[in-house]
Amino acid sequence: MKKTMNRLALLVLLAGGLSSCHKVSVDVVSELTPETFPKTEAQYNSVMGPVYTALRGAFTTDIFFLNSQSTDESALLTYGSDWVDGNRYKDLHLHTWTKDHPNVGGMWGFWTNLIGTANQTLYILAGSDEGAVKNTSIAEMKALRAYFFYNMMDLWGGVPLDTVYGSKELKARATRTEVFNFVESELKNAIPFLKTTGGAVTYGKPTRYMAYALLAKLYLNAQVFTGTAKYNECIAACDSVMNAGGGTQYALESRATYFNQFGPTNGPAYKEFVFAIPFDPSTSNGYMFYSRYDLNRNLGIKYRYSGSTPGTNVDPVLNQTTGNGLVNNKPSGPRCTTQEFYAYFNDVNDIRNQQWLGGLQYWANGNPILVRTTNLGYDQFYSGGSPGATLTYHLNISPLTTSRLGASSYDVGRDELAWNTGYRNIKFLADPNSITRNQNNDVPVFRLSDIILMKAEAIQRGGTATNGHTALSLVNTLRAVRTTSAALTSLTIDDIYAERTRELSWEGWHRNDMIRFGRFEDSWGLGKTNTDTYRRVFPIPTSAIATNPNLAQNTGY
Repeated sequence: MKKTMNRLALLVLLAGGLSSCHKVSVDVVSELTPETFPKTEAQYNSVMGPVYTALRGAFTTDIFFLNSQSTDESALLTYGSDWVDGNRYKDLHLHTWTKDHPNVGGMWGFWTNLIGTANQTLYILAGSDEGAVKNTSIAEMKALRAYFFYNMMDLWGGVPLDTVYGSKELKARATRTEVFNFVESELKNAIPFLKTTGGAVTYGKPTRYMAYALLAKLYLNAQVFTGTAKYNECIAACDSVMNAGGGTQYALESRATYFNQFGPTNGPAYKEFVFAIPFDPSTSNGYMFYSRYDLNRNLGIKYRYSGSTPGTNVDPVLNQTTGNGLVNNKPSGPRCTTQEFYAYFNDVNDIRNQQWLGGLQYWANGNPILVRTTNLGYDQFYSGGSPGATLTYHLNISPLTTSRLGASSYDVGRDELAWNTGYRNIKFLADPNSITRNQNNDVPVFRLSDIILMKAEAIQRGGTATNGHTALSLVNTLRAVRTTSAALTSLTIDDIYAERTRELSWEGWHRNDMIRFGRFEDSWGLGKTNTDTYRRVFPIPTSAIATNPNLAQNTGY
């Protein structure tokens, strides 16, 4: 049976790849027929497996790049000739991307392939025996597909509503409002059939509350997406999540466990997660690479990155001490945050400040972390004698300020000072048990804290308060488990933006927030001054239009 199941999974994956544009019809020949398969819940899960596997593919890479590096949240810098990569990261930072940007094209292909795979899976499920398991499985796939369409609508506006597996029709783009209405309808129709239980059984799968969370996000952004506000609908969807299990199914983590929920041993035990993407470093389908990009490259040993260990050495001098079991695998370390984003972490009593690496660095015993290099290796502009002489310095991570190579240069140099530029985010801490750069940390899509802040924002923007909540009381409920500072006594819409920035950093929602709060055209980082409002959506990739000439390009591109 295992061999047969593997054959089916292979067929689904192969056909999904061939039908990435949803236009190729493939006749699948197999001994598995609707009369024999699927029958059990495990078999239904095996049919749906390729969709979940594919979702991991680019979740912490290209998705992060478009939704974070186009904002003031993160910047993946250039170090001389390192990390230039055709200026793809610089263009995201400066808002100078074109319709041929590789990450834009990659993301279009990622989401359309996922939709195609979901369409094919729904086609297979439709032919199975009627029953509760079938109904729930179809609802899960439709909720996931709605999430895929939501992301395409958020990134590109109107997109083709390709929902039929095997169709050869080259569809034109639906309007953004039409896609909005489709996502809303699909979620509402799926909700009655989705499971309501939490825990390991439904972890990583759409539940009724994942659907309500996505509806809340949809409604909160309705003014942006359609021009019509739906704040009361957002509040009702948030209430459905907050009231799950009599109000006990989901709960905010305490200050003591806040970071554990993002760590390499996170999972269904953490009750803030409404929907998450599971990762496993032993698999080859989907890579969780945050530490690769975010850890300073001299901190591999301290954080046990990719099998790094000091062995029996005590406080080794990096680049000097060797032997006795020492392994020093260096993270790539090109990514940091901007001063504009970091400025929101201004409460010394807030536990969320601890997600940042900045300033002088120390070993766990309090001793300084020392790095050995040369005078010229430390500072490429060194002009004194003995440029090759040994230099040992105390590792110091400095904020991202004006580049030494020019006020608006995205290149910060190629020396130790450059590589130590920019505060680093370690919210998703490196996995000390992984011997590769891949991590075991699951990544949340929706957390209860986001639901609470969405409801607060909807009320603040004019929605009708429910259940005795006010926008102020909701924000203070969250802050009570994040900071020991006094509760807020008043609240503005800017306060909610600041709270979302602190709470949801590195979780893929900042671009969405900046657009909704009118901040996407601000200036930040190393020379971002572009104020083009048409960049609130990305261009349709050249390759997509070549495949389907019915796709009209977004304005401005």
